[in-house]
Amino acid sequence: METQFTPKELATVKVIRNEMMRSGKVPSIRQVMETMGYRSPQSISRIFDELTKKGVLSRTVDGKCLFNEGVTTSSANPGTVNVPLVGTASCGTPVFAEENIEGYFPISERIAPPSKKYFLLRAHGDSMNKKEIYNGDLVLVQKQNVAHNGDLVVALIDDDATIKEFQQRGDMVALRPHSTNPIHKPIILSEEFQIQGVVIKAIPASFFNP
Repeated sequence: METQFTPKELATVKVIRNEMMRSGKVPSIRQVMETMGYRSPQSISRIFDELTKKGVLSRTVDGKCLFNEGVTTSSANPGTVNVPLVGTASCGTPVFAEENIEGYFPISERIAPPSKKYFLLRAHGDSMNKKEIYNGDLVLVQKQNVAHNGDLVVALIDDDATIKEFQQRGDMVALRPHSTNPIHKPIILSEEFQIQGVVIKAIPASFFNP
């Protein structure tokens, strides 16, 4: 029999998941209290206790909370996770950096399971239009620093982020465009770049701005 959750418990689970997406840590009771607009931490503390009893949270010997991803809350699933939209990288910093966050957008958990970390990046130009990534699209990226041949990746080269197909032969890497515009050519690299993540999906910006 599936565990039942109250609306307040499900809302708290959503806040916890979103904070874990952002920082990788379970938020404190006070953080959740402020996010949900509660005036007192006692109410959130009681919800944390209930989520612990139901197996969503567990506590370590030193009192820290852990989030158990395997526990289902599908009876009334929060349905979405808030994924950060990050700006362009500057001064060689990673694309996914807190100071780059422009805002958060709700993405279905079916597209972005909360067990992984994601970010959105605004696409510029037409170098990947054959892969249906168009200028202005929001590109959903799974955060990771490795890729396989054929993956569409976000790579950081010097100070610039680019979206290309990853191909590796020995110690040489080619970042290949897929464009109707012949001006775009493969970028050949050795070690002078960083993989920031693998593209999951391109989402037209109009979906968020009807």
